[in-house]
Amino acid sequence: MSPRRADPRTPSALVHAAARVLASEGPSALTTRRLAREAGCSTMAVYTNFDGMTGLVRAMVHEGFARLYARFSRVRATADPVADLALYGRIYRASAVADPHLYSVMFGSSSLAGFSLSDDDRQHGRYTMAGVVACTERCMRAGRFDDGDPFLVAHHMWTTVHGVTSLELGSYLVEPYGADDCFESLLPALMVGAGDVRERAVDSVELSRSRFQRPAPGPLSSPSTKNRGSLSAPATAVSTLPTTME
Repeated sequence: MSPRRADPRTPSALVHAAARVLASEGPSALTTRRLAREAGCSTMAVYTNFDGMTGLVRAMVHEGFARLYARFSRVRATADPVADLALYGRIYRASAVADPHLYSVMFGSSSLAGFSLSDDDRQHGRYTMAGVVACTERCMRAGRFDDGDPFLVAHHMWTTVHGVTSLELGSYLVEPYGADDCFESLLPALMVGAGDVRERAVDSVELSRSRFQRPAPGPLSSPSTKNRGSLSAPATAVSTLPTTME
């Protein structure tokens, strides 16, 4: 009798099951037996496909960045690049809130099954920044931002939004300066810091709010991440069509 052929869908099913269980029940529920039941496979599949739980957690990190990239890819370039850039910030924050446990694993603030990020893991998700960098450059070309290095300015935006998002997830932001107030005041301040006029920055940030659609947790159609480790993203990262977020 020939050996049973492995189901090629099993690795993806396990990763999505792990992300789903992590989001709904937290790290304590993440066991090989539970994941096998959720994915409809044997516990051995975790080892044959990922060499154990640490390999599966690494795949979850990649899945988390793929979800973020898929959400970023919905931003469409408009005549107001500052509003487009603010929209990226809103998506980043909402993506973390939608998948807080996955976000923690992606950035090394939570360790599962003895997994810890390698240097390569830390650089993996940088491809998600390509659209943010391109949008920052558009802000400069439009005269909204001071001329400079768009990579550096985009990283200023990223590190600041990441910081306030991490504080929000840790429940550090409480009234009278809650997460929403801090975030909404932060966005125009970032734009002004990059060179924009405050009145225009406030209007653009408000426009981004009207365009924003809050992402829901769960798997998305994940694009190729073969260019991970650099800022080179697939060509679909940012559309140049003059439409808003769909």
